[in-house]
Amino acid sequence: MTNPALKRIPYGLADYGRIRQDNSYYVDKTRFIPLLEAQPYFLFMLRPRRFGKSLWLSLLQHYYDVNRQDQFEFLFGDTYIGQQPTPERNSYLILFLNFALVNPDPRHVEASFEDNGKAEVESFLRRYARFFDAKEQQNILEAANTEARLRRIFYYAGEKNLKTYLLIDEYDNFANNILTTAGQTAYHNLTHGAGFFRHFFNLLKGATAGQIAGLTRLFITGVSPLAMDDVSSGFNIGDNIALSATFHEMIGFTEAETHALLTYYHAAGVLPFDVEESLATMRLWYDNYHFARTAKTSMYNSDLVLYFVNHVIRDQTWPDYLIDPNVRIDYEKLRNLITVDKQISGNFSQLRSIIETGETVSNVAPSFPLGKLRDRENFISQLLFLGLLTFGGEREGLPLLRIPNQTIKDLMYSYIRDGFQDVDIFRLDVWRLATLLRGMAYRGEWQPFFDFVAQAIREQTSIRDYLSGEKVIQGFLLAYLNVSQFFLTWSEKEMGGGFADFYLEPFLARYPDMGFGYLVELEYINRSEFDETQLQKKISE
Repeated sequence: MTNPALKRIPYGLADYGRIRQDNSYYVDKTRFIPLLEAQPYFLFMLRPRRFGKSLWLSLLQHYYDVNRQDQFEFLFGDTYIGQQPTPERNSYLILFLNFALVNPDPRHVEASFEDNGKAEVESFLRRYARFFDAKEQQNILEAANTEARLRRIFYYAGEKNLKTYLLIDEYDNFANNILTTAGQTAYHNLTHGAGFFRHFFNLLKGATAGQIAGLTRLFITGVSPLAMDDVSSGFNIGDNIALSATFHEMIGFTEAETHALLTYYHAAGVLPFDVEESLATMRLWYDNYHFARTAKTSMYNSDLVLYFVNHVIRDQTWPDYLIDPNVRIDYEKLRNLITVDKQISGNFSQLRSIIETGETVSNVAPSFPLGKLRDRENFISQLLFLGLLTFGGEREGLPLLRIPNQTIKDLMYSYIRDGFQDVDIFRLDVWRLATLLRGMAYRGEWQPFFDFVAQAIREQTSIRDYLSGEKVIQGFLLAYLNVSQFFLTWSEKEMGGGFADFYLEPFLARYPDMGFGYLVELEYINRSEFDETQLQKKISE
């Protein structure tokens, strides 16, 4: 991209001001600002990892900051809100807390939380020094901790009729990391009883009404409602808009927005592939998120879209990996969903069942505590909030939830493989497996793959207890057939009027020189009934 007039691709950039200053491509979401203003004052928005939540908060920060009045035309002039601003533009003192900056090590988390909170309060007082006299600034800074400093700010703001807007990004980031790495006891100490995190949210509840009442607006982003339910017995200080159809398109890209982005760079001559060709692959890997049960449009993961476009324009070829490594790393942290203390949890069978069928039916709980995560409805709801499932219609009056795309399929298959390995039930040499899959894809050598897996099952007898029933074996094989990206694996896919147990579709868009695809039919014989006669009968059928 050597053309200075060509808009930069804002991959990894979550600063709205810098996107505008650097002439980066921006998908205009400002039409949602008036809709938000019409909602309750204290809002909570959940979206999966790397979906654009931080950029949305940065947008609000730049729009409402009283210090940015002179920059309004530059920042918003060509946007929806720039043409139709609301009366509340540039009228707030902004506090911005990013909990992703907090060290999640239980030994240091409270000190890190305090350091980050103190730094934001100091920055706040410097930015808005004209609203606080020297004595009041000193009183605030001398307070014992972040909670006390914020309390004094809110008291003062309430007395002086100053409008404050608190933005909290990734509120559950360090709490979830503690749960994943240190376990449930450390997480419980953080979110219950005398835990400082719980006291912080008690302050926020108090600052919205009563004697303090200095917090005018609040917007919180996160991944799941788990931590909020634990620290505040449910989000009872505001409105959770995560499942609202009104705000379904606020974060992420629609297909029309993705198409427009591709068209812009293709017209500039820097996108080497046809727009529709690119969109077809992106639709398969990054699309099909429905965060509201009645939403009409599907959403693309915006991080993955920008990752793809940035790579294709820079290297003029397909990415080696269609899943952004940063996304994969984030989702690998969710391994604790199915294994706890080296034991497979009750959630494993639920996750395995979803992988085997690609869908499930369940009500969605808007909030739930950790102690009830093993309840089926809550676990399924957690998968929805994490982006591992998405609304896909209704069945018999209940929401139908499906795996949204190939990226999530790939990640969920890895959970099954990692779950077996973590608890020493089954291990395979993944490098060897990928080599055998390459032989299937390019040389038609399918038997060595299945012989290798079968031999490993014979040698590692602990896996046998989990391989009962044809559907279970389908899910097991799918997990290992997806070690590489040579094939797009489809289960129970209709083919010429019939159904194939597996269709291993050659991923020709990425590997155009592949020579082989496969239809696989599975026949199951119960171990107690197995003999050579039964085997030959199944083969002949």
